[in-house]
Amino acid sequence: MPGAQRARASRQLINTHKAHAEALPRLVFDYRPTTLHIIDNGHTVQVNAEPGSSLRIGNDTFELVQFHFHHPSEERIDRKGFDMVAHLVHRDRQGRLAVVAVLLESGSESPLVETLWRNHPRQIGHEEVVRGVSIDPTALLPKDRGYFSYIGSLTTPPCSEGVRWFVLKSPTTVSKSEIATFAAEYPNDARPLQPLNGRQILSAR
Repeated sequence: MPGAQRARASRQLINTHKAHAEALPRLVFDYRPTTLHIIDNGHTVQVNAEPGSSLRIGNDTFELVQFHFHHPSEERIDRKGFDMVAHLVHRDRQGRLAVVAVLLESGSESPLVETLWRNHPRQIGHEEVVRGVSIDPTALLPKDRGYFSYIGSLTTPPCSEGVRWFVLKSPTTVSKSEIATFAAEYPNDARPLQPLNGRQILSAR
């Protein structure tokens, strides 16, 4: 798929510089190692999660469904953009969605990301189950789990509304070569920033 088509397939998020500080619940991640299920869905690399990994927010529990990447980031913190972002998509028993955004900046290599790129699918739209390769999504998470939160939509089709977004304040690193490898396949799968349109952004203290 040409880069221009990939760019139109996604929906951008918002800037966090107008966030309101609140006493918000902690994000409690309980991710488990899983066999690698990976797919090139035409506009990004997506990893589908096996059952067993979850996110708890207060009294709500969401199961990790999949995670995928965008270049450059679809979020900004204090107007600063980042090289990439990983979106970890979760769903609860009622079908409600919660997405955690992990900002990625150039720095040390990410062994997890390197494993994903090394096992990039050969065909678009076909999930490959890589037997003998185990990944742990926890490796994407920074030590500091402070976050911004707001209600938005999915950033890829069908762009469903009513999604709870959690943008982690601290980025993690990927190497320059890992960024370049993704950018070569997906030159720009992110849309420009969008207005708040009355939405409130909350900042976990």
